[in-house]
Amino acid sequence: MSTAAVVNTHKRIVEQANAAFSKNDMEAFLGLCTDNIVWSMVGESTVTGKKAIRDWMKSMDPGTPSIKVDQIVAEGDVAFATGTFRMKDKDGREAPYEYCDVYRFKGDQIAELKAYVIKRKEA
Repeated sequence: MSTAAVVNTHKRIVEQANAAFSKNDMEAFLGLCTDNIVWSMVGESTVTGKKAIRDWMKSMDPGTPSIKVDQIVAEGDVAFATGTFRMKDKDGREAPYEYCDVYRFKGDQIAELKAYVIKRKEA
């Protein structure tokens, strides 16, 4: 596969991952991942493997976030997406966030997701 084709495939997979997140469809997201995916929430925790990620996400139950993707960039085996979303915070109130998700691929599957998430102050 050409370099351009790989980049386009990775961008499409990141689009699919964000669509899964916006539907709170963890199984659709995990279907895009290797069995031993590593998901790091920078400054918080790192979870490895599909089962552990399922359990981790169930424990958080953030509801269905409203996501707006601003940009997706891919090169080689890495892609990133930036954007904003709204979801419930730890106190149960809907809050605005900004994010940058960095994906590392193994072939055409997500092997690592490093999520940088910042809660914004509302104006």
